Amino acid sequence: MGGWMTGKGGMWCISLILVGALLYPECTKQGIARADQIPEASASRQEGEKTVAESGEYRTPLAGEPFHTVFMGYPVDIAARDRGNETALMLGGAFYTPEQGETSITPLGAFYLKRMWEESRTRNVISLFVNDLEYDRSFGNLELVTRFENNTLPNGQKEVVNNQEIKSSDTLWGTVIGSLGPGLRYKVAPFQIDNDLRLQLLGKVGYFYARRTSDTGPNLVLPPDTMLYGVKLRGRYDGMRRNLLELPHTGLAAGFDLDYMHRDRWGDFGTTPDALFIRAKTQNYLQFNGYLMAVGGIPWLSEKNRLFFSVHGGVTSQKSADRYNAISIGGGPLPIESDDLCRPDYPGTMFNQVYVSDYALAALEYRRELAFFIYLHLRETLIWAERATVTDTNKFLFKSSSGAATTIGVGSGFYWNSELYLGYSWDSGFIRNGKPGSGLILAWYKSF
Repeated sequence: MGGWMTGKGGMWCISLILVGALLYPECTKQGIARADQIPEASASRQEGEKTVAESGEYRTPLAGEPFHTVFMGYPVDIAARDRGNETALMLGGAFYTPEQGETSITPLGAFYLKRMWEESRTRNVISLFVNDLEYDRSFGNLELVTRFENNTLPNGQKEVVNNQEIKSSDTLWGTVIGSLGPGLRYKVAPFQIDNDLRLQLLGKVGYFYARRTSDTGPNLVLPPDTMLYGVKLRGRYDGMRRNLLELPHTGLAAGFDLDYMHRDRWGDFGTTPDALFIRAKTQNYLQFNGYLMAVGGIPWLSEKNRLFFSVHGGVTSQKSADRYNAISIGGGPLPIESDDLCRPDYPGTMFNQVYVSDYALAALEYRRELAFFIYLHLRETLIWAERATVTDTNKFLFKSSSGAATTIGVGSGFYWNSELYLGYSWDSGFIRNGKPGSGLILAWYKSF
């Protein structure tokens, strides 16, 4: 999943936004999105739908289930959908005012592939330069997990201080990591395709590289290319039921990642001038990330009104954080798909713009179903972080920062088996180092 953008001075930048929820509404007649049909809808389920219809009590259409209604005088019939067989493309862009560093527009793009069979599954977010691929083979509740991920952007990455790019910090660097290990997986209520409890222990082997660019400052010391060795303990729980647009409708979800990494050839490069080449501090690091979220109805209001809450947090072991292992926080479409819920999202932010050692992020959202295929989102996001920064003397450090973002967005089914999302966010100053600003995102999702 990826895209490209051109900034000032002809700079090319690759942008990746992990969009887990590319499994969107798909059904319509008279212009509303139309879903792929599968020959299923049990007699009991059909009978239940008739009972609801006859009673006049409205029920939000749920992901994968058949649905019948009348919209603007036209009958709409949505067939059941196989949610374990998904292929989708996301295209769009984000606009920032004022600029973030020297960037005002970021095109977005992603390709998503999900397949689930009786004894295996694969889920892939694919881009030319940034990829996240996974294949799991099941043996009852036991499974063998295989993962590949790379972040190999072909352009230099500059740090931003006081909303100004520090050109002398420009560095071209990236990682390629493969993971393999055992896991446990159990189905949980409400027993849909994405409802499970997972615990996985993965061994990791990778490679890190760093290169200078024409803008790299002469005093900036880069680390050598090196092998990476580590282990990850990963836990996931998803007990959410999703609606027609794959938005969480009811239930809980939680997860964590505990990572230990050893960098074979290393020093504290790019930290502080008096700490260069002290191998013991950052050669090995331990990092924790976790999240918890819940969604449900609002007392005394209809099912069309939902309240969503989420909290994300991360901690890097003390004094072991540096420019190349910091946690990245970005923006983009809201994370809603099961395997994307772990992504910390701060609306209005460019991809990977904010690097932190420790952080806490909380969001509260009110969602209103305007029609069965249109949803209005109102979200408030709060963040605190030890944010990475580089001075013009190439001194690298972390500084405490906080902020808030207010978001209003609309998601809707669209023509050609597709869906649109338009969102506007206002940030109090966290993104631009104290200067308020706005972001606008438009994303189009096409299912195949």
